[in-house]
Formats: sequence, C-alpha cells, structure tokens
Amino acid sequence: MVPDEGNQSSVTTFILLGFSEYPQLQAPLFLLFLAIYTVTMLGNWCIIVVVRVNPKLHTPMYFFLGHLSLLDFCYSNVFTPKLLETLVVEDRTISISGCMTQFFFGCAFVIVEMFMLAVMAYDRFVAVCNPLLYTVAMSHKLCALLVAGTYVCGGLCSLTLTYTLLELSYCGPNIIDHFGCEYSAILSLACSDPSFSQMACLVISIFSEACSLLVILASYVFIVVTILKMPSTEGLRKAFSTCASHLTAITIFHGTVLLLYCVPNSNSSWLLVKVATVFFTVVIPMLNPLIYSLRNKDVKETVRSLITSRLHCPSI
Repeated sequence: MVPDEGNQSSVTTFILLGFSEYPQLQAPLFLLFLAIYTVTMLGNWCIIVVVRVNPKLHTPMYFFLGHLSLLDFCYSNVFTPKLLETLVVEDRTISISGCMTQFFFGCAFVIVEMFMLAVMAYDRFVAVCNPLLYTVAMSHKLCALLVAGTYVCGGLCSLTLTYTLLELSYCGPNIIDHFGCEYSAILSLACSDPSFSQMACLVISIFSEACSLLVILASYVFIVVTILKMPSTEGLRKAFSTCASHLTAITIFHGTVLLLYCVPNSNSSWLLVKVATVFFTVVIPMLNPLIYSLRNKDVKETVRSLITSRLHCPSI
C-alpha cells in the first residue's frame, strides 16, 4: 500500500492489543489494576487535600509534593482507564486523534514529573545546606516560577514530539502491541520516514533526563557533604529523614525510565516493555503518595485528624 502524502493517514483507527494474548488473565488483571487505580486516586487526592487544609504544610516542600500528587493523579487517568477498558471489552480500537491526545498528555506529565523531582531535589538542597535562609531563598514567587517552568517545559517537549508523530503516515497494519499509545509502539506503524521524529525524541529524551539527573545528583552531592559535616546525631537523623522519601521516589522513577530506554526495540522484548510500562504508568502513581505519607508524621497526623473530625461530625 502506498502511503498518502503529507500527514494524511490511510488508517483512521488503531487497535490496542493490550494483554489479549493472555485471555485467562484478563479478569484477574482487571481486578488488580482497578484496585491499584482506586488506591492511586484516593492516595493522591488525599495528599492534595491534606497539603491544602493544614497550615503547617504550607511550605515549599509540600507545595511541590502537592503538584507531584496532582501529576500522578492526572497521569494515572491518561492510561489506566483505557487499560481497564481493553481488559473487559472486545472492541479495543482507538482513533488516531484519541491516540495522539493520549500520547501528548502522557508524555507531558512524564517530562513534567521528571523536572518536578529535580525541583524537589533543589528544594531539599536548600533546606539541608542553608536552613536559616530556607524560607527566604525558597520564596513563594520562586516556587511558583519553578513549578510553572516544569509545566511549560513538559508541555513544549510533548507538543514537539506529538507534532512529529502527526506528520507521519500510517498505512497499516493498524495493530498496536501495547495497552496504550506509547511512542515506539506508534512509530512501529509508520510507513513514512520517521528519522526526524526519532531524532527529536532522542534530543528531548537526553535533554530532559540529563538535566533532571544533573540537578538531582548535584543537589545530593552537596547534601551528603553537608550531612557528613554535622556534629550531632539528631541533625544527621533529621537530614536523612528529610531526604529519604524523595530519594526513594527518584530511584523508582528514574530507574524505570532508564530500564525502558535500555530495552532493545525488538519483538521479543515487547512483553518486558509492556510490563515495565504498566509499572511506570499504573504502579508508580500509587507508590508516591504511600512513600511520602508513610514516613511523614505531619501528613499522617492531618489525615488522622480529618478522619476523626468526619467520624465525630454531628449528622444534620
């Protein structure tokens, strides 16, 4: 079949295979992912509400944490509903416009979260290395600018990649061996030259990952040096406690991203790609609120007080 010129496509829909090659696992996977999705929604929404209602949490660290939870809340809604749908319905089609929309928002939220974790690392650097100047250095205006910058950067990078995909022709087969519109899965269906899109993806991936990791590594090098100079055990314990949750979130997030980068693009590796992508898109958004809340006394106390107040609220 000869591809159409320009960005005209000869197919109008894609078919998402998901995990259809394992029919006996469809129901268990649906129940598992539905449970994770429910916990994700409740956990991230709870963090957002807790940060909002407790004046003690109106600090830069919790301001960034609230936005991280908002990102996880939104990102989970990009892929998980469609994943659940592919597990219970026979019609697994998605329009090209719907596919590109899913890719745009999914890509944007990933890049924004990547930079948000870097911003949070910088925040921890200032808190540990310059505690007396923390509130001055991390002013509300600076925090707002940093958050706005992450959203703008993520949006522009995702818009660029989505545009390069829209410029390609798709002439069949229209089957995506995935549960969502992931970049390499979409690119495998293109029947026009994808070189420009691949180059754009490479540049954006290296730029976003390198910038994020450099800020994180630099921040934690200074943090470690500062911690080692602390004379008191209490200071060491407090510094480690301050950074432990963030380090855990960074390790899980960037570890999974690097795993996906390193997996070879071949038919034999598609199952590993799908499993890793499930972990990245479904599990990680659930883990972040658990990581930050289970180790945080202020968050746990606020949640407990909210639950108690609801239980003792007199009925009208």
